[in-house]
Amino acid sequence: MPSVAHYAPSHTSDTERPDPRYADIDLWPTGSVLAALAESQMVAVAVAHAALPDIEAVVEAAIPRLRKGGRMFYVGAGTSGRVGMQDGVELTPTFGMPVERLVLLLAGGLDAVSQAVEGAEDDEEAARAEVLSFVPDENDVVIGVAASGSTPYTCAALATARECGSLTVGVSGNLKGRVLHEAEFGIRLPTGPEVVSGSTRLKAGTAQKVALNMLSTTIMIRLGHVYRGQMVDMKVTNAKLGKRAARMVKMLAGGTDAEIEAALKRAGGNVKRAVLARAGVAAEAIEDLLDRHQGDLRKALAAVGWR
Repeated sequence: MPSVAHYAPSHTSDTERPDPRYADIDLWPTGSVLAALAESQMVAVAVAHAALPDIEAVVEAAIPRLRKGGRMFYVGAGTSGRVGMQDGVELTPTFGMPVERLVLLLAGGLDAVSQAVEGAEDDEEAARAEVLSFVPDENDVVIGVAASGSTPYTCAALATARECGSLTVGVSGNLKGRVLHEAEFGIRLPTGPEVVSGSTRLKAGTAQKVALNMLSTTIMIRLGHVYRGQMVDMKVTNAKLGKRAARMVKMLAGGTDAEIEAALKRAGGNVKRAVLARAGVAAEAIEDLLDRHQGDLRKALAAVGWR
């Protein structure tokens, strides 16, 4: 495998190429503009669907590492970095993924969340330093997202993590993108030219969002954060979510409102643990039971003969 210094993409990213079909789009009726944009979004979803074999391979490789306590890193620049951050930041409230097991790296830092930071996406030294500051190891999963497939910051971050033994995943909108070269696994999302040339916040961004959503949600399911289609490790942070948690416990384990409220209180608001309490598991035995079954509520319930 050639080194980073010797690698060069074979052609300009497809996302940067103008599409002659839209050369006069500024003259089109509003309805026609919207129809073109809607069509491009459907293309993005189809491209993400075509990447299912790539995504499945990543899930299967990631699960053993994450079960050993590995972290999930999301790395990117600009729109791609923000899409990655959005996917990662939702894993804690939705699935209870511990915040210390998530690392979100955006070229330019937090200032780049709402505005462009000059030169940040080209800074390979910063990428290497930022990745190394987290001391990645063989249990970590590092996902680099780049619509062009060649963003220097993202490529350097992947190369560095791979040298440390981490599982690396390049998400590329270019079939020959450098991120695919740097990473052990690739998710290919060739959405092609945009309706507005180079604006990867359009279908390239949509394809990334769909692919990452499928990837992370499947990982969370495999890690036991979902039972019977419910988010049983959801963080209860407001009254609305408190009511949702109570509905889930009622659906999954039954009981009166008072019994459900008591179970959730003993479980610190966690649905999974409240269900186990309703199944008759003593409070002091719940954590050991979950540990023995890798957090899988279905297996834990089966072990105690519940339904």
